[in-house]
Amino acid sequence: MRDLKVTPIKNGTVIDHIPTGMALKVLRVLGITGDVNSTVSVLMHVPSKQRGWKDIVKVEDRELNPKELSKIALIAPDATINIIRNYNVAEKHTVALPDRAVGILRCANPNCITNSREPVESVFLVRSKEPLRVRCQYCDRELEDVAGHIL
Repeated sequence: MRDLKVTPIKNGTVIDHIPTGMALKVLRVLGITGDVNSTVSVLMHVPSKQRGWKDIVKVEDRELNPKELSKIALIAPDATINIIRNYNVAEKHTVALPDRAVGILRCANPNCITNSREPVESVFLVRSKEPLRVRCQYCDRELEDVAGHIL
């Protein structure tokens, strides 16, 4: 059996310890589609000493902003973010699930003020982290499928 290796990136972000099968959702919440100008590597179902299996996403020439990190925390709360500069890990940290998710989730209630034409940004309060439960601050609707409602 031949091992396939993924080449290191010079600059960018490596998102490690993504739950198995969630790498494509990470790409979606980051807005990464087939129309990119830099290398994006997706590794799925990779052996992990801690979890058994994991996914990894490597995005060259891009460092994630705080809003993007909050989105990742909602679908991969134990993900590790490695900022790569000149082929070396310059920063490493675990994503942090916010207590309030502001402007990153769409409410499932079609009658919620955040889904009207009013200029109101959605605000969700994190009720529990395990299992993940979030509630709309405006209409009190709890989201069932958090990953499916990320903007």
